[in-house]
Amino acid sequence: MSALVKKRNFLTTLIAAGGIFLVVLFACSNPNDLDAYIENIMNKSHIPGLSACIVRNSDIIWSKGYGWADIENQIPMTPDIVQNIGSVSKTVTATALMQLWEKDLFELDDDVNDFLPFKVLNPLYQEAKITFRQLLTHRSSIKDGPAYDESYASGDPQISLGVWLREYFTPGGKYYDPEENFHKWKPGETGEIPEKPRAYTNVGFGLLGYLVERISRVPFGEYTREHIFEPLGMNETSWYIRDIDAKKQAVPYVYVSEEAVNNKDIKSLNETLGLYKKQMVKEGFLPLGLYSFPNIPDGLVRTSVHQLARCLMMYIGEGNYKGTQILQKGTVDTILSDDHFGRGLCWYQAQIENVGSVWLHSGGDPGIRTVMMFNETNNIGVIVFTNGSEEGLGKIITRLYAEAAKVLRDASCIVSGWTYRPYEQGKIRSISN
Repeated sequence: MSALVKKRNFLTTLIAAGGIFLVVLFACSNPNDLDAYIENIMNKSHIPGLSACIVRNSDIIWSKGYGWADIENQIPMTPDIVQNIGSVSKTVTATALMQLWEKDLFELDDDVNDFLPFKVLNPLYQEAKITFRQLLTHRSSIKDGPAYDESYASGDPQISLGVWLREYFTPGGKYYDPEENFHKWKPGETGEIPEKPRAYTNVGFGLLGYLVERISRVPFGEYTREHIFEPLGMNETSWYIRDIDAKKQAVPYVYVSEEAVNNKDIKSLNETLGLYKKQMVKEGFLPLGLYSFPNIPDGLVRTSVHQLARCLMMYIGEGNYKGTQILQKGTVDTILSDDHFGRGLCWYQAQIENVGSVWLHSGGDPGIRTVMMFNETNNIGVIVFTNGSEEGLGKIITRLYAEAAKVLRDASCIVSGWTYRPYEQGKIRSISN
């Protein structure tokens, strides 16, 4: 499997040394300045399409799309275009699990084997239990083995989550590899592990989704639809390609340089995820087919910026979005605390200069890059999707935060023509504290 196909721990890119999150508050500018800034970065970074929004409390105060969702058919990218969002999906899986936790159906330090029809044990530490808290914080010692990368394929999964996981964790199973499916450290180990990409586990979040299914006795996709997506009005959100109109889904793209056209990794990517038309023959955007993998809870939510904003605003609202209670306040407080090996449950925390602390998650897969974050002090959140490169995305995120912070600080920054009407793309809304 091509290295390009491997899911990336995109967070490490965003908070890496070099200060991609160092924010300078820009002078008050007009919408055209913001548009020009974003479009310039997109051109330099080879980003085909980008959609984004800024939220404050329970309102979207700005949203807009740039570039193309589908280059060949000239379909513009908008905040209503749907795409898979990679590992930002993990926040949905964590939300579903914590709904069951607040019903006292399990404790965070319970052994997950008490809830499974098969055993999940690190073969080097068979007496050590693997817990919900460890899985939520990437401390379980479960590793993404070769079978994970090899499971990517065009279309929806052809094998169920439960069957795939059983074959992954059971000795003698089709996907079992005692050396590649587990780390050599003991479940729950602390120290420097959170800072090391080797600790990040997508398969572990697939297991959490399956635990939702086992504990609730409802299929995972059905549970999240009934308890998260429908209550929040996310009616064009699903884990499956088949559930969403193909014309509303962005095409994922990989930009290929002239030198890389015949690269073996590119050819492998073509064969695995499929081309819309023909083999890449020259420099440009390589369109990928819509793809998936059986371990859906780790990265296959398909949604739009406008719809995902409702989930983000629910977290900003301490579990409540415009009267709809998805989580209890105490549950959100538990998730967004550093009491779990020094970090939150699923969500990460980062410091942004001139903005402060933010909670975030990011996602990356072939042809998509996504980020969702919010500041607990001023309740401003930002979501950005692209159907291409991650390069330059951090600069766009920080610019959006700077624009929102400027509006908060200086109401005179609202200029003629920026009057807000709900979901009017490209307009900044004045914000009340």
